[in-house]
Amino acid sequence: MPHGRYSEVGRLGETMNDAYIVDAVRTPTGRKGGGLAEVHPADMGAHVISSLLERNAVDPNLVEDVIFGCVDTLGPQAGDIARTAWLAAGLPETVPGTTIDRQCGSGQQAVSFAAMGIWAGVQDLVVAGGVQNMSMVPIGMALEAAAPLGHEDPFSGSEGWVARYGTQEISQFRGAEMIAEKWDISREKMEEFAFESHQRALTAIDEGRFDNEIVPIAQTEMDEGPRRDISMDRMRTLNPLVEGGRLTAALASQISDGAAALLIASEKAVKEFGLTPRARIHHVSVRGDDPVFMLTGPIPATTYALNKAGMSIDEFDLFECNEAFAPVPLAWMKELQVPYEKVNVNGGAISLGHPLGCSGAKLMTTLLNELERSGGRWGLQTMCEGGGQANVTIIENLN
Repeated sequence: MPHGRYSEVGRLGETMNDAYIVDAVRTPTGRKGGGLAEVHPADMGAHVISSLLERNAVDPNLVEDVIFGCVDTLGPQAGDIARTAWLAAGLPETVPGTTIDRQCGSGQQAVSFAAMGIWAGVQDLVVAGGVQNMSMVPIGMALEAAAPLGHEDPFSGSEGWVARYGTQEISQFRGAEMIAEKWDISREKMEEFAFESHQRALTAIDEGRFDNEIVPIAQTEMDEGPRRDISMDRMRTLNPLVEGGRLTAALASQISDGAAALLIASEKAVKEFGLTPRARIHHVSVRGDDPVFMLTGPIPATTYALNKAGMSIDEFDLFECNEAFAPVPLAWMKELQVPYEKVNVNGGAISLGHPLGCSGAKLMTTLLNELERSGGRWGLQTMCEGGGQANVTIIENLN
């Protein structure tokens, strides 16, 4: 298999095993209360896992682990949803599963962990992805779940946290406002960005760009988020989320439901099982930044990843930077001089939705398909995450 110009190298100087994306699928992304709202998250996860294996005629007994991202793991999302989803699909009980929470980047981290297992020579075939039903389990519910036990939030009871950060508000909404202010991003600029996100998503839908990646479920065949009735004039009438602020609901990602899964394989598995890889995972990393700003992580994380990989912005054909809030990708593009025409070309979370634990796998599925469609070679994905963190993944299209 081709290794590209930059192969990941181990500490002893030996080239590690290549990790390949064989295939990737996702459900349509449902609106809050929409077509997927009543679908149990285990069944959403089961659907994408089954579809992934069936599309590639893979014997499920060969899978060595299932790694899924999920946030707010309460109720139907509790008890290791990765394992539950695999079993709900009727697949072998001998295959384990684990659920991880790196907040909004959980699905992307799942792919990173799968790649690491293969690079280390520990595994050869892994299913990685994510699932989230935000209609069923409201966003942030886990943060408040222990209130009856005397814990109002994750931070205020910690002496170390309070000594370092005080009792100030820690929230994504405050972080987004702080970013808009620090990088001097106007409400008008953010509204233009949000409007364009919807236009790009609608174009992608109308041109069938998502058809190869979506596996319909619950009579829902396509993403429900993009709005054909959106207008700049309509956005201007919305009240800010906080008094005197710049952000409105139109400038934030949509509460959504969905699942996605990718089949990650070693070169050995590709050869032995007759698989055809679509992309090579070239680099994965994750970095931290100010947890109060919370959403600035993609800036230092991308800088770190580029240095680590020996690459520059102008070498990439496409970027995915999650649109948690409009100022996040706008500040990232401004700081790193990333050309907007290469970023989120099929829309982003503002238009398409952000099913938290699923989104990282969902974005990678879309990035993979768009690299193939456009004939690009290199793609970079990054996401802001709670705690001031950010993942970065670089993939190389092999088709």
